[in-house]
Amino acid sequence: MVHQSGDKEIRGGISKEGSAPLRWALVQCANIAVRCDDYFGNFYTRLEQRKNHQIAIVATARKMLVSIFYMLTRKEMYDPPGVSA
Repeated sequence: MVHQSGDKEIRGGISKEGSAPLRWALVQCANIAVRCDDYFGNFYTRLEQRKNHQIAIVATARKMLVSIFYMLTRKEMYDPPGVSA
């Protein structure tokens, strides 16, 4: 979500707009990714220490979606920062 007023822009988290089945599928994928992928697992663990599970998993799903978007637009392979493949 984006809130704008003049020159000020605040980018928020995921909104309830868009496809509900797609959001559900992303959250399910994020639940698997936090157990199987070090990059998303570390992100989720850091966030869950401060927030609850639902907030942390939705934030992880959003992070996955942004990663997928840039991988598709740049035609890149998955190569998370800080994790050697």
